[in-house]
Order: sequence, then C-alpha cells, then structure tokens
Amino acid sequence: MVRRRGLSVRLKLTLSYAGFLMVAGVLLLAAVWVYLLQYVPDDWNQRMLHQNPNRQLLAYTFAPAAATVLAVLLVFGLLGGWFLAGRMLAPLTRITDATRTATDGSLSHRIRLPGRRDEFRELADAFDAMLARLEAHVAEQQRFAANASHELRTPLAISKALLEVARSDPDRDTGEIIDRLHAVNGRAIDLTEALLLLSRADRRSFAPDRVDLSLLAEEAAETLLPLAEGRGVTVETHGDIAPTTGSPALLLQLTTNLVHNAVVHNLPEGGTVRVTTSVHPRTVVLAVENTGAQLSPELVSTLTEPFQRGAERLRTHPTGVGLGLAIVETITRAHDGTLTLTPRAAGGLRITVELPAAAAHTDG
Repeated sequence: MVRRRGLSVRLKLTLSYAGFLMVAGVLLLAAVWVYLLQYVPDDWNQRMLHQNPNRQLLAYTFAPAAATVLAVLLVFGLLGGWFLAGRMLAPLTRITDATRTATDGSLSHRIRLPGRRDEFRELADAFDAMLARLEAHVAEQQRFAANASHELRTPLAISKALLEVARSDPDRDTGEIIDRLHAVNGRAIDLTEALLLLSRADRRSFAPDRVDLSLLAEEAAETLLPLAEGRGVTVETHGDIAPTTGSPALLLQLTTNLVHNAVVHNLPEGGTVRVTTSVHPRTVVLAVENTGAQLSPELVSTLTEPFQRGAERLRTHPTGVGLGLAIVETITRAHDGTLTLTPRAAGGLRITVELPAAAAHTDG
C-alpha cells in the first residue's frame, strides 16, 4: 500500500508537548490575571496613572509580560519537546532498524533492548522472539527442501539409469527393468503424496468435525493387520471413547502413521504394538507403544524431523519415505495438540498425541 508521507511522530509529539505547555501557560496567566483583579487595591490605577500617565489600565501593564512569558514557553516547549520526543522514540528507532534488517533477509539480528521492562522493552523482546522463531522455521524449511530434493532425486536417478540400461542393451530382459521402474516410481509417488499431505496439514485447510480417536485406532489397526502379521507383530487396541474435533482424514492419517511406524520399527519376531485411547478433563490422548531396539533420548528427539529413520538418516527404506512422524507432528500441531515421544526402558518407543477434547453436546 502506497501512503503519502505525513508529519513524523517526533514532530507530532513535539507540537503536542509545546501545545500542552502553551495551554498550561495561558491557564496560569489567566489565574494570575483573575488574582490581580480581585486583590489589587482599588487606588492602584490612580497611583500608576500619577506615576506614568501612559499606563492607564492594569491590562496594559500585564499584557506585555504575559506575551513574553508565552513566547518563552513556546520556544522552551518546542526545543524541550523535540529533545524529549527523540529520547522517547529512540527504542522505536532501534526496532525499526531491526525490522528493515530482517526484511533484507538477515534473520539473525536481534534488538536486545537494554533497560527495565516497559512497553518498548516488551515490544522489542516480542520482536526478538518472533525473529528467533522465524529463523528456526526458515532453517527447518531449508533443511526440509534439501532433504526432499535428495529423496526425490534418488528415484529419478535410478529411473534414468534403468532406462539407459534398457536403451543400451535392447536384448536385455525388459521384465526385470519394468518391475524395478514400477517400484521406483511407486516410491516417488508415495513421497510426493506425503509432501502434499504435509503441506495440507500445515496450512490447516480442513473443516473441523467431531472425531472419535478410538474408532480411528481400530480402523488403523485393522488396515495394517496384514503388514503386522507378515512381520510377526501383534497389534492390540483398547481404551475409552475419545472424542475430539478436527479433520477425520488427517487424524486417520496420523493414527495410521503411528501404528505403521510401530509395526515397522519393531522386533524381528514376536513384537507387540499397543494402541490405547484415554479421556482427561480437557483433553483426549492417543498412545501407541511398541517393542523394539533400545533408543537413546537424543535419537528420539530427532525422529520427528523429515526423512529421519531410526538411527540412519536419508536411508532408502522399502516401507516408508521418512515423513511418517513428521506428518504426525504437523497434523498434531494443526489440531492444537501435543506430541510426545518417550523411549521405553525395555526397548522400543511410546508415542502419545494429546488433543483438545470435543465439547459435550446433547440431542435437543
């Protein structure tokens, strides 16, 4: 938006200070004038007339002095107001300079306004906190873009290599190449769909609806039962009816990702997955717990980063694209919830998603 330039805030404050001082001066002089009218002796004018015939009235004596006082007050008000306004607006100038620096792309700059807490200090601290969050978000997005480019480049490079092999060796059996191309393209499609889902959840572009997490847990467990049986993993679901508000599709994707992650990252045989739901006064909780390898707290704290898979990063995995828990975290955040990952002492992981409980409603 293009705006016409107006008076600076410093000049406005200066004029305000000077104007207020002039008004106060006029009121003070008016009070003095009233005092003189009431308490000056009646024969004062006669004595003044006898001493100086040119001074016939009290007003002629008072007016020049009052005008001089008002002129001095005006000059003092303008100079003092300009100085005080500059001192008062100095923190705002620092904040403005920091804003321009951030606009130019330097997000590492901080105001760090000294002094005791006041309105300007609170504004500066809030702006510093915003810059810190923005810098962290931009860095995260840059890492995400780099990792996504790497993940997408891998299947494309493999497809290119397979096509070059087929073109250079026409007599080679194309069935094997076609099967490998199908698998590689399928992985690229899965990754693209996961990226789109991640973007959709982050934008909160969904209409909220009433959802029962216990039903979603049962549906996700039933859907992934063949995968669990193929890996020798037992899936158990139990818990209370846990109503919340949000996107049924996204919350089902969240639950499915959690159960899928628990099944895939489990013991080689004889593993278990427990999915439970519970209700608290203001929240509902979905918990997914699985057996598996020992995990350190440092490793667990990184599992929600995009393309993080267990102890290895950016590793090709036949059962996922490395965005499962990243999608879970984004969906949880989009529903104003909290995601907690805790390593189990006996091995494996416990993941809890706490969401706001849906408001109770009765049929009218």
